[in-house]
Amino acid sequence: MKKKLDHIGIAVRDLDSSINFYVTIMNGTLLDRYSSHAPGVESEIAVIDLNGDRIELLSPTNNTTSPIARFIKQKGKGVHHIAYRVDNLDEAINELEQQGVRVLKDTLRQNKHGRRLIYVNPADSEGTIIEYCDYPELD
Repeated sequence: MKKKLDHIGIAVRDLDSSINFYVTIMNGTLLDRYSSHAPGVESEIAVIDLNGDRIELLSPTNNTTSPIARFIKQKGKGVHHIAYRVDNLDEAINELEQQGVRVLKDTLRQNKHGRRLIYVNPADSEGTIIEYCDYPELD
């Protein structure tokens, strides 16, 4: 299945400072800023456009249960995940499973922008957190 880089997720401690850096220094455009309080997400997210490429800045809203808080505690701030857009998420999940790659089923969800997403088990991707996503409402 064809995959295209969709965005890079970056874990940050100070969302305002990070937005300022990407807008002022990198000449990006802030497209959206929102909070997700869904279990397993618990983050504030800023979506930045950099000449057609997307960056998602992720800041934990709950330092106890947010996966971003756990990530920062274990690895520090920085690149959290790389997201790849696929034509059909359900088919992509089946393809991964047929190839012996595990997905984290509890991460399957749809965000406020209509993006459906799931994460690949990092144990199967040499430790890199990979997101697969599609946009069924746009297709």
